[in-house]
Order: sequence, then C-alpha cells, then structure tokens
Amino acid sequence: MHIHILGICGTFMGSLAVLARELGHTVTGSDQGVYPPMSTQLEAQGISLMEGYDPAHLEPAPDLVLIGNAMSRGNPEVEAVLNRNIDYMSGPEWLAREVLSKRWVLAVAGTHGKTTTTSMLLWILEQAGFDPGYLVGGVPKDFPVSARLGSSDFFVIEADEYDSAFFDKRSKFVHYRPRTLILNNLEFDHADIFDNVEAIERQFHHLVRTVPSQGLLVRPTLDEHLDKALAMGCWSGVQTTAVGSESDTADWRAELLSDDGSQFVVVHHEQPVATVKWSQTGLHNVRNALAAIAAARHVGVTPDHAIAALNRFSGVKRRMELLADIDGVRVYDDFAHHPTAIATTLEGLRHQVGDEPILALIEPRSNTMQQGVHQQALLPSAGAADRVLWANLNRLDWLETLVSKHRADSGDNETHSVENSVDDLIARTLEELTQPCHIVIMSNGGFGGIHPKLVAALQHRLAH
Repeated sequence: MHIHILGICGTFMGSLAVLARELGHTVTGSDQGVYPPMSTQLEAQGISLMEGYDPAHLEPAPDLVLIGNAMSRGNPEVEAVLNRNIDYMSGPEWLAREVLSKRWVLAVAGTHGKTTTTSMLLWILEQAGFDPGYLVGGVPKDFPVSARLGSSDFFVIEADEYDSAFFDKRSKFVHYRPRTLILNNLEFDHADIFDNVEAIERQFHHLVRTVPSQGLLVRPTLDEHLDKALAMGCWSGVQTTAVGSESDTADWRAELLSDDGSQFVVVHHEQPVATVKWSQTGLHNVRNALAAIAAARHVGVTPDHAIAALNRFSGVKRRMELLADIDGVRVYDDFAHHPTAIATTLEGLRHQVGDEPILALIEPRSNTMQQGVHQQALLPSAGAADRVLWANLNRLDWLETLVSKHRADSGDNETHSVENSVDDLIARTLEELTQPCHIVIMSNGGFGGIHPKLVAALQHRLAH
C-alpha cells in the first residue's frame, strides 16, 4: 500500500511514517519548513520527502493519505484529497487500527515531560528484554529512531492531548486505549484549540474512561487539575508519586540525595528500594522516573531492575542536550514550550552548576506562548538564569511591551532583553560572554537555525 502523509516532519506524523515503512508500506510525505532531527531520521529510513503542499504530490494517487493535525481546509493538498475522493484518516486513528489493536499499550500523558518519561519507560522495558514497540514524540538517545513495531505484546506511546485532525477534534490520546497510563501533570496549554483548563481536564477524563478496570493509572499526589479530571470518574487502579515531603501517603516517593536530582532513593510503600544515580537533573526528571518505575512494575519489571536501567539512561535529544563545551562555555538545547518547563529546566541546571553564570536564549514559539496566554508567568519562569535573551523572531508586540514594563517597574535593565533576529541574538551573546558559562537555547522549533551558528561563532571567538 502507498501511504502519503501530510505534515510528515512533525514528530508524531514522522514516527507514523517509520511504523508504516516497517509494516511494508511505501511511504511518502509532504511538509513545509523541514528541520532536524525528524527530517534526518526520515531520510535515513529512505522515506521520500516533498517540500510544500502541492496537489501534484498526489500523482499517482496514493492508496491512503494520513492528514496531520497541523493541516486545515484551504491547504492545496488537503483540498485535492477531498476533491479527488482519495481515502484519508487521521494519524491517531490509523495508529490505533493498524498498530495498537490487541496490544498492551503503556501511554504517557501530561502537559510536561511526556517525551522524556516515555523514553525512560521504553528504556526500562528494553533493558528488561521486552523488545517493546514504541512511538516517542522526539528522538531518544538510546534508540536509533523515534518509533518501531517491536516483537512483544507491549507498546509504549507518548500520548498527546492535542487534537487529531481538522475533521476529528478529539485529543489524540483518546484513540490509544491504554492498559497502563501515566498522567504526569495537567496545566493550561494549546490555547489555539482549548478555551480553558477545564476543557483539557475533560479530555483527560475521556482518556481515563478508556483504561480498563484491571488497568493502572499512575499520577503525582499533588495536582489539582488531575484531581478534577479523575473526580469525573475513574474505574481503574491508581498509584501515586511524590518527591520528598510532598506526601507521606504516596505509593512511590523519592528521597533526594542531591539537590539537582542526580541522586535519589526510590521508596515504595515506605520501603527503600534502590538508589538512582544518573546523568539527568531536575526535580521534573525525578518525578518522571518515579512514574516510569511504577508503570514498568505493572508489566512485571521489578523496581530494582527499573532503577538499574535508569542509571544507564542517556536522555532525549533536545532535552538539555549538551551541544558543545568550548573552553568552559557549555551550550545546551532544550525543547521548552511552556513557562513551567522553562522554570523546572533552568532550576535543575542552577542546582547542578551552583553560582556559574547561566544565559538563556528563549523563543516563545508554541501557539499558546505566541498568543501571550502565559505572558505574566514568562519572565519569572526564567528566574534561575542570570541573563535572558528573548527571541522575538515572529515580532510579538506583547513581548516587547512585557520586557519594557518589567524594566520600568523593577528598575532592572540588565536581566531581560529582546532581540529580533538570530544574528542579533548571537552578537549579544558574544558581547556578554564569560568563562565559564552555561548557555541554554530554549525553543520547541528550529529557532531559525541558531544552534550550529552559535556554536560556530563561539568556537571562532574562543579560538582567538
């Protein structure tokens, strides 16, 4: 079968392309604005990519078109699919029918930490010899691709609350029917499709409705929005997680041995199990690890074996990924998409590096961020950084106003500034460069290709 994918370079649709190819289908796809790591992954898989959305890409007609949720009516290829009566469906529907049916699905949902927690759970099952199938909305460092079928009954999936397609406004995760479900957290996001946090709570409730009574739901003890979602009805077993003194009733707790989260003892029902000593940092990753350990136990992996696997966990690309270390100037890439993600990531780094300077280059790129929904929380979220350069590549009027108002109200003219181009960001970074220094590039997109440009500029500067 020839399957053509619209929006193929998105992390989800690109992963579907990998699975479809593994099933033996001929796979092609169209997209606009291609950037790594997904584009390079697809090319390595021998999947043909077409730039832009041209009806000619549908000649000869494919047997099936999978339409990504970024596509809308008016898109030339979408219109051609409809007018030519070519068979089509959403990516989540195809995945549920062709891959997830009859498998034990372990799903990871939540506003933050989905990709990392999914990768942790996947790594634990892999190290236990399960050979699970998986789909991750990123590229795990411990695996060559973001998706595979696997040979076992188990399938690990990152479960996104974003809508399925222009013709199916249900959240993607409603299609997956997990038996083991992690709910990391719940906050307001995706303001382009959700009017308020209550609408997201309702979608999470719809997901909870699909978990069988013999299934398991893993969640943090403290999360008021998850409380509300589950109060609408829950029919499966629930296990809770907590860090430190947050709760003395949680099923799974972490007792920190280091403030940066790089070492902690896992406690199950108040009995110490083993110690995690790993390369990850931040309390958010401690929480992610607890959830992954609990979920893995549901399918038969003992906590001590899960912890031993996490001690060898390499992480995920674009999650505080170290790009370069140039004479004490360390450059990281992080997939920040929300103020909470910015805060937890920078706080984790601060605990790790102590008083060494942190410079954050942040692009408010997600639909929610660009609409200014979280603007009041935005500057405080970067409080752990010494210096913050906000990238206003899309000319957001409110961003300029926000920083100007902060300067006027606080008298702080040094911490925050706005730059309108990648070249200006790099120039300002070089002007303020100190050694040692930690430079964190934060964006959920390509950030105008700043990553290699900045590294090259730093190498040139520091070589002279």
